[in-house]
Amino acid sequence: MIKALSAAALIALAAPVSANPDFWKYEWPNTDFSKTSISNWVEILSGGPPRDGIPALSDPQFIRAVDDTDILPTEPVMTVQIKGAEPRAYPIRYLIWHEIVNDTVGGVPIAVTYCPLCNSAITFDRRIGGRTLTFGVTGKLRNSGLVMYDRETESWWQQAIGTGIVGEMTGGELKVLPTWMEGWAQFKARNPDGLVMAEPAYGRSYGSNPYRQYDSAQRPFLYNGEMPPHGISPLARVVRVGDRAWPLERLARVGTLTEAGVEISWQSGQASALDTSTIGRGRDVGTIRVRDAQGQDVPHDLLFAFAFHAFWPDGEWMLDAR
Repeated sequence: MIKALSAAALIALAAPVSANPDFWKYEWPNTDFSKTSISNWVEILSGGPPRDGIPALSDPQFIRAVDDTDILPTEPVMTVQIKGAEPRAYPIRYLIWHEIVNDTVGGVPIAVTYCPLCNSAITFDRRIGGRTLTFGVTGKLRNSGLVMYDRETESWWQQAIGTGIVGEMTGGELKVLPTWMEGWAQFKARNPDGLVMAEPAYGRSYGSNPYRQYDSAQRPFLYNGEMPPHGISPLARVVRVGDRAWPLERLARVGTLTEAGVEISWQSGQASALDTSTIGRGRDVGTIRVRDAQGQDVPHDLLFAFAFHAFWPDGEWMLDAR
C-alpha cells in the first residue's frame, strides 16, 4: 500500500529506474518490445510499484447516491453519463489508489482512469479494432504520466493521450468519452437517484490523499522534461480540449467563456484531491464543464501544465486575450 507522504518526501525518496526492455521482458514476456513509438527508452521510468502493484479494478459495485454517507460534499468524483444508463459517479477517493476502473455502462465497455501525478482524469471506450480490452497499471511512468497496459495483448498505453506506445497495439487510439470531474454534492444535486461506485474490498485508506501537498510542489515527480512556457507553473491546472489548453486560473476569474468553438464554464464546489491529507478538505479548485454550440458535453481533461506541454509540445496555450 502507498503510504501518505508529502510531495517533498515523494520526490526525495524516489529511486528512478531507467527503462530496459531486456530486463523488463522477464516481467512482460508477452509484450512485443520490437514494436514501439518510443524513440528513447530512457523516457520510461519505474514509478516504484511493480506491474499491478497499483491494482486496477474491474466490474465495480454500485449503490444509490442517497445511500452513501462517507463521501464529503466537495470530494471530487468522475461523472459518467451514457445514453440509456443511469448517471454514475466514480469517486477519486478510490481512483487515487487504483487509477483504472474497467466497467460497462449502457452496453459500452469503458475504462475510467486517473493519473494523480498528472491530475489527468479520462474515460475511454475500451473497444478498438474489433476487440474489447481490459486495462491494468504497468507501474511505469513516462513524463510522470501513467502507463497502462491491456491484459489481452500486454501492450502499453499512455493514459494522457489514450495511445498505444509499446507492443502489438502501438499507434492504436482509444476513443475518449465526454465525462468530467465535479464535487460529490454537485453530482447528487443533479442525480439524487444516480449511482455511485461502492467502496472496493481492498483495505486502502479511502478518503485520504497519499500525495499530500503534491499540487503545491515546485516540480513534478520523476519528470525531467521541459517546463511549460509563458511563466506558467508546472503544477498549475489547465483545461485541455484537443490540442488547446486554458489555464484554470483564467477560467475561475471569468466563470464562463466561449472560444475556439466551445463554451467552458467554471463553478466552485470541488476540492483538490492532491492537497490536504483528507481529500474532501482540499482547497476548492472548482468544477469545469465543456460544451459545444449545441450544448453537448465535449471530451476534455483537467491536467497539470507540465503534462500538457510534455504530451502536446506544439499545443496552443489559450491565455488572456490581449
